[in-house]
Amino acid sequence: MRALISVSDKSGVENFAKELVELGYEIISTDGTYNKLKDAGIAVIEANEVTKFPECFEGRVKTLNPFIHGGILHRRDKQSHLDEAKELGVEGIDLVCVNLYPFKNAIETTDDYEVIIENIDIGGPAMVRSAAKNHDSVIIVTDVVDYDLVLNNLKNDTNTFEFRRDMMIKAYEHTAAYDSMIANYMNKRFNGGMGQKQFIVGEKVFDTRYGENPHQKGALYEFDNHLSNKFITLKGEASFNNMGDISGAAKIASAFGDDNAVCIVKHGNPCGFAIKDTLLESYTEALKCDPVSAFGGVVAVNGTVDLDLAVKMNEIFLEVVFAADFTAEAEEELNRKKRIKLFKQGTRKLEMADDAFNFKIVDGGFVYQDADKVEDDEVKNSELKTKIEATAQEKKDMEIAYKVASLTKSNCVVYVKNSAMVAVGMGMTSRVDAAKAALRKAEDMGLDTKGSVLASEAFFPFRDSIDAAAEAGVKCVIEPGGSVRDDEIIEAANEFGMSLYFSGKRHFLH
Repeated sequence: MRALISVSDKSGVENFAKELVELGYEIISTDGTYNKLKDAGIAVIEANEVTKFPECFEGRVKTLNPFIHGGILHRRDKQSHLDEAKELGVEGIDLVCVNLYPFKNAIETTDDYEVIIENIDIGGPAMVRSAAKNHDSVIIVTDVVDYDLVLNNLKNDTNTFEFRRDMMIKAYEHTAAYDSMIANYMNKRFNGGMGQKQFIVGEKVFDTRYGENPHQKGALYEFDNHLSNKFITLKGEASFNNMGDISGAAKIASAFGDDNAVCIVKHGNPCGFAIKDTLLESYTEALKCDPVSAFGGVVAVNGTVDLDLAVKMNEIFLEVVFAADFTAEAEEELNRKKRIKLFKQGTRKLEMADDAFNFKIVDGGFVYQDADKVEDDEVKNSELKTKIEATAQEKKDMEIAYKVASLTKSNCVVYVKNSAMVAVGMGMTSRVDAAKAALRKAEDMGLDTKGSVLASEAFFPFRDSIDAAAEAGVKCVIEPGGSVRDDEIIEAANEFGMSLYFSGKRHFLH
């Protein structure tokens, strides 16, 4: 039996090779891996002894050879293949252990195109694909975490077809992800990221019990290990729908840096938000916005949940609490509720992945775009359009309202007063309906909108929204501007003695 080992990530490779030798394998290897194994005292054959041809072109060609690929690919169940292999002097290779040149590390650490090109692996993927194709007879290993699994199967005589099939699937996932990364990088570098093909690759974190509904399958996938590193389950099982709500709530709560922000979300929409001196005060004020919708909702906390906050949260049924962290006492208190789910990042404040792109499924395909980002200086650099300037508190409220509106389903409007959201209308077919719906809800909750700040994620097409805001007692408005009727909007704001600011940037979220 023979094994070919050629790896960029050499962690654990010496022990793996040593154990394979003890199991009766001859080891074939190339350049760096060969030297490492030889220096460790492991019997190893250099690949060019098998290929009968020297490595050439600065190592670009070393395993692209019939003695390598013939050894991997010939079928052991066909006598004609066995006879031909014997005639050609091709010896079988029964295990291939390959991981690829570190292209990801190259593009993250340099912009030198020559260095990047030299980190595109050619022979490695070819060997992986060859071994995976012939998995009826050959074991393909592409991940260092699988070394013990492979050795255990060999030692226990459980090197079954099903085992090799699973390794084959993982191998093709590996080469597909690698090639996708190269294609996406080249399109980003030369085609503005919008090439003729777009590849979206994620690593599974876990299966959800089902999708949006019980008859649908579902699973969570991640980019760049962000979720597996920063999504720690303390209690319960995150559902497909939970993950969408957690993401939405966390994006809003984390948008305010070190502030004590708390966001409550129900079915993808914020129904409460506040920033106060303590997280307990923030949650208490956020809950006032819509305690009816908050029942069974998802709460994101930009900080550590302590015992006092946990006690307050336990006053109603919450489905999920997602926080930067929890104290031991808070976790114990929240665990008294049987149905609550608790997840944390294990950080001081919530940290988002800041994805560079997003996409949406449409019938028969998907639309893909650069991710929208709300820059911290958008409100600060917004242009005053009326005679009256906002007060210091109104400017704080304006930033909150603007960021929340930018992360809420369009059409939407957000009313904020004293650093707490007091009304929100979202996902409406008209902006004036969103404004009216928000105010009706505030009235139902007994909340006073007089003196509040209003934010809209897109321009007001007519002055009717300003009229409704004035009736509600709004003192300051921020919107992108850009309507053909902007002059009418400005005139209306001046008429009512409001401050009106244009940010110059629209933030639709559909």
